[in-house]
Amino acid sequence: MAKALTKSQTVASIAETVGITKKQASACLEALVALAYKQAKNSFTLPGLGKLVLVHRKARMGRNPATGAQIKIPAKRVVKFRIAKAAKDAILGAK
Repeated sequence: MAKALTKSQTVASIAETVGITKKQASACLEALVALAYKQAKNSFTLPGLGKLVLVHRKARMGRNPATGAQIKIPAKRVVKFRIAKAAKDAILGAK
């Protein structure tokens, strides 16, 4: 299986594709990431790729797999990324 791209490889690929310098591509990528972090609580959408959403999980009862004892799992907020249908179809192929 192929390795994931590093940040520098991603920046180089964007710079080459768009025709800008690596420094400009890096600044663009960092600005996009900062915007995503800032807007995640309201949900942040990258058209064609997916959406960052903040989800509230309720408190629930769980079980310790080692002992079988029941434990209370507190409520918490988690960040999820929902893949867009266009991205699923492009990666997995349309049904």
